[in-house]
This record gives sequence, C-alpha cells and structure tokens, in this order.
Amino acid sequence: MSTSLTSAPALEAPTVVKVRSLKTPITLLAIVALLGVLFLFAPRYGTTTFRLSEASAAIHLGDIRVPAGPVLWIAWALALALGAFALVAALQYRRIALWLPIVYALLAMTAFLAWAGAGAAGAITLTGLLGGSISLAVPLVFGALAGVIGERAGVVNVAIEGQFLLGAFTATILGSLTHNPFVGLIGAMFGGILISLVLGAFAIKYLVDQVIVGVVLNVFASGLTGFLYQGVLAPNAATLNSPTRFSLIKIPILGDIPVIGPALFNQTFLVYLMYVVVALVAWAMYRTRWGLRVRAVGEHPHAADTVGIKVNPTRFWNLQLAGAIAGIGGAYFTLVSVPQFTKDMTAGLGFIALAAVIFGRWDPLRAALAALLFGFATNLQNLLTVLRTPIPGEFMLMLPYVVTILAVVGFVGQIKAPAADGKPYIKS
Repeated sequence: MSTSLTSAPALEAPTVVKVRSLKTPITLLAIVALLGVLFLFAPRYGTTTFRLSEASAAIHLGDIRVPAGPVLWIAWALALALGAFALVAALQYRRIALWLPIVYALLAMTAFLAWAGAGAAGAITLTGLLGGSISLAVPLVFGALAGVIGERAGVVNVAIEGQFLLGAFTATILGSLTHNPFVGLIGAMFGGILISLVLGAFAIKYLVDQVIVGVVLNVFASGLTGFLYQGVLAPNAATLNSPTRFSLIKIPILGDIPVIGPALFNQTFLVYLMYVVVALVAWAMYRTRWGLRVRAVGEHPHAADTVGIKVNPTRFWNLQLAGAIAGIGGAYFTLVSVPQFTKDMTAGLGFIALAAVIFGRWDPLRAALAALLFGFATNLQNLLTVLRTPIPGEFMLMLPYVVTILAVVGFVGQIKAPAADGKPYIKS
C-alpha cells in the first residue's frame, strides 16, 4: 500500500489594512481658512499689548508690544503650513504626531489674539487668560471625570447636567444655612449622588435605556430646581440663597512664579481639589485593582463575571462615585462663580463635559485637558467682549459650543468607547 503525501498549503502573510482619516487635517485647514477670511475682511491695525503679570505681582514683568499685522500673518502662515503637513501625512497613511495640533493651536491662537488686541485700549493679560480658563474649567473637569468613570464601568452618564444642577442647588441651601462652604460642598456631592442613584436603579437594575434615563433626569432636575427656586429660594433669598463662597488661597512661593504662578496657585479650594482628584483618578484607573475592575466590567463584563467580579454592583457603586464627583462640579456654580442659585444656571455645561469625555478618549487625564480647552474657549468669549472686537456678540456666546463641536467632530479620529459602554449586563 502506498501512501501519498500532500504538502500543506503555505500560510499567507496577514493583510495589513491601513486606515486613512482626513478629519483632523481638514479641520485644521478649515479653521485656518476661516481665520484668514476674518483677518482679510475685518482687518485691525495697530499694536497688540500682551501683559505678562499683574501690577501687584511679586515678580513684575513688563508688557510685550508687537505689531499686530506682521505677527498675525506670520503665525497664520505657520499654522497653514502645519495644516498642509498634516494633510500630506494623512494622505500617506502616516500618523499625525501629538505635537502638531498642539503647536498649531498655539500659532492659531497667537494670530487670533494679535488680531483681537490690535489697537485696543487695554492689554491682553496672559495670567488672567490662563487663570480664568482654569477656574471656568473646574465644573467641566469634574463632570468629565464623572463621565469617564461611569462609561469606563459601562454606564453612559448623560445625567451630568442634572447632577450639576442638583449639586449647585443643595450646595446653595446648606452653604446658606451653615455659612460654611465645605458643608455646602458635601451637600453638592449628595445632590449628585441622588441623581446617580436613580440613574443606576433604572439603567442597571431595570435595564431601561441609559441615554433616555439620563435625558429624563436632566429634565427632572431642571424642573425640580426651577420649581423650588421660585417657591422656596426666591422668597427667602437672605437665608436660603446666599451661600458663603470659597475664597482665594495663594500658595507661597509657587503663587509668585511669573505668568503661571497666579493662574495655577492663587485659586480657590475647588481648583486645588481638582488637581488632586484628576491625579488620583488618572493613577487609580490604570494602577490599582479598583481601576482594573472598572475597566473590566466596561470592556468584558462576561469575562469579569467569570473571575468573580460582581458586574452590576461594581457599575452601580462606581456610578455613585461619579455622581459625587459631578456634584463637586455643581458646587462651583454657587460656591465660587455666583453667590446664589438661579434657574438652569449650568447652561448646558454638563453636555460639554460629556463631549470632553469623548474628546479625551475616555481617559481621565485627556478628558481633563479637553475640559480645560473648553474652559479656555469660555474665557476667550469674555476677553473678546472686553476688547470690543467686531465679532457679533451672538457668535461669542456660541464660541464654547462651537469649539466643542469642532473638537468632537474634527479631532476625535478613529476611537472607540469601552466595548460594553451603554450595554446592560444580564447574568446568564
């Protein structure tokens, strides 16, 4: 008997599929084109003054005066070159390095500020621009961290806006009754947890669509706080709607560093708490067992269940942690920004915080940086009003939201949410 031997088929090399995304370079070129149109059809002439330090600073730096026209066009041309370079890299299937959009943003902002401050009576104070941006980003950072924790655990937290509102409301009442902002802060955390309790009960236990529950909770928080404001706070403003606010705390030595010192280290308690919470969550998410379990139930809940992790309880309790963090963001509105509660005072910032989660790729540190970008856009709106630029006031009110849309649409790229994000887990 003869046996015929057949050779095994040769294994083919795996096919490498290259993905080309033109969204980032097209967005960069579109922005620089809009800036060019603005500079051409609304020219501003004169000198732009950049102030590096306040008059009361321990280390006083002089002002920098530059000719607006040459500076803005040179910066614009360099930004255009970077946009073209990004386009060529994308067409050649090369990855766009992280430094490119950062340098591009600095050049584009330099050109825009040189145009905005041309011939203005006042100066553009860099310390105030940076410090105001950080302060305005506080609620967005806390909201973004709450969104990251919730979505990493598999729950879409659309209710950040409601957590902001109820947190601001409870902070106002407790801060007014006790004249202690720290008591108000604790009350704000419980306000955020209350919204998270309802969200967790419906989304995790009763398997209701998470986005629908979040939207309903936002409307509920808006209606409830608006009703209580009209019926309770407004008639008793002196006792119930006049909370004691956090005051500025200057850190010695660090607060005297030129430019960045007053912006980073002459802030309220909530800003310093923000630094700590961002660092703690960013470290714990990737370096602790807690972070491993959170990511496991958000990516592979069935696999997590097989190794003994209780998926739904883990999601529920982390959602409460996220609610407490979002409540801290709500406390900013009444314990730092405005010394009283008003109806719908959060103005949709909860949704911008949710956009920061996406822009930050569901990473705590990146989401915080995205929130800082949106805070800068809000502060820039105020600066443009002071400088009396020819940009319509309606557009300046839209500016933070326009930046949000551009960031999410243009710079996100090919990213994916956690695999089980928004998907209820039913134990088989």
